[in-house]
Amino acid sequence: MLGEAADGEAALAAARRLRPQVVLLDIQLPGMDGFAVAERLAAGEDPPMVVLTSSRAVEAFRSRLEAVGSVRGFIAKAELSGECLSALLA
Repeated sequence: MLGEAADGEAALAAARRLRPQVVLLDIQLPGMDGFAVAERLAAGEDPPMVVLTSSRAVEAFRSRLEAVGSVRGFIAKAELSGECLSALLA
């Protein structure tokens, strides 16, 4: 099942409703950013694997990515593909 959300609150609501195994989450969301959404998802029951993405390079977020243990990884949008996502989740 697929879902899409325009902001952080909508992403949390969609995750509660759809109960996905994997969430591909943009870091730069209106309102609550992707890091905050990932932390809230991780605190829930049976949390999904979260992969963060952004149009900015990983260097812009490296320190925050290292501090968030609930995130499976990061893929820059320029490199985002099914193959890349599968490799990260394997």
